[in-house]
Amino acid sequence: MTERDQTTPDFEFKVHATDGSARRGSISTPRGTIRTPAYMPVGTAGTVKAMYMDQVRDLGADVILGNTYHLMLRPGAERVAKLGGLHTFSRWEYPILTDSGGFQIMSLAGLRKLTEDGVTFKSHVDGAKYELTPERSIEIQALLDSDIQMQLDECIALPAKEAEIERAMELSLRWAERSHTAFKLQSDHNARAMFGIVQGGDCERLRLSSAKALRDMDLKGYSIGGLAVGEPQDVMLRMLDLTCPELPESKPRYLMGVGTPDDLLKSVARGVDMFDCVLPTRAGRHGTAYTRHGKINLRNARHAEDHRPLDDQSSCAAARDYSRAYLHHLIRANEALGGMLLTWNNLSYYQELMKGCRDSIEAQSYAEYMAAVVEQWERGDIVPL
Repeated sequence: MTERDQTTPDFEFKVHATDGSARRGSISTPRGTIRTPAYMPVGTAGTVKAMYMDQVRDLGADVILGNTYHLMLRPGAERVAKLGGLHTFSRWEYPILTDSGGFQIMSLAGLRKLTEDGVTFKSHVDGAKYELTPERSIEIQALLDSDIQMQLDECIALPAKEAEIERAMELSLRWAERSHTAFKLQSDHNARAMFGIVQGGDCERLRLSSAKALRDMDLKGYSIGGLAVGEPQDVMLRMLDLTCPELPESKPRYLMGVGTPDDLLKSVARGVDMFDCVLPTRAGRHGTAYTRHGKINLRNARHAEDHRPLDDQSSCAAARDYSRAYLHHLIRANEALGGMLLTWNNLSYYQELMKGCRDSIEAQSYAEYMAAVVEQWERGDIVPL
């Protein structure tokens, strides 16, 4: 773990403006300020796929996400610590949030054994066995030197039976207590944060119970998990309507793994401050661009002779300076540059969307901003979102 000066300021969240339930705020950390609402590019294995870190920063990102499970497998948390921590290793000197490995409990269900103590994984890389307990997850995140750490939780896919959702939620609460105890043993924990994760699936009773129990732990931030796991958007929004008011107004709220631009706009309106999602990077690598006109599938043959750029008004060179015909050619030819340019475009669009959210909340015009964005999607010459 990187040694820090004992005068390092504490982790702090402030709300600067509100418009209805939407909030513009800032999270202060020793490595920089995170402006909220914030979209966090996903750097699962210490890299935001198809992007240079300098590009990610230049697009307006204040924070990126890393993943405990994947970095535990390779190159290994102890090795990353020996090499100076994840910031030095990846050349990203700004805040990093690390997921705990809880999502892999769901996504790698065929390769793990779950007990009260934790989870044992069989590596998808080489078959080696790894044990991940709440304490070990926090230890790994400390070795990575992340600024915001997540409790270990059990995330389950929806739909699911209520009894199974309740079992996983109760286990996650017990793991939250253990994670928090381990986190407070870090010598510089005041300069970092550990977030709890509200679970409860699509059951209102369980969501409320989870949120209340975590609130009573007085954590530095609160995540809302298990809402990017197969449920329709209306269920997600209903759970947010229920959950956000139960979380402290003075603490940041992070909706995990969500989502489309429409998801982000509607979630900000309900009081969410932070997001992460692989969608913009994954979509870019597979030929899809997100723009203010809507979503564009560059694999479609209708773009083969289209000389127009993705968006001639964008500040991003990938959107402004390359024709759709050229991007179509790159994607169809499986050229790496195609995925790089579309990822660059998509991350630019997401950051511009978040800036628009922050500016309009400050101007007390968030509803008008949302309506204008949606109207532009709908009237664009592109298939709308």
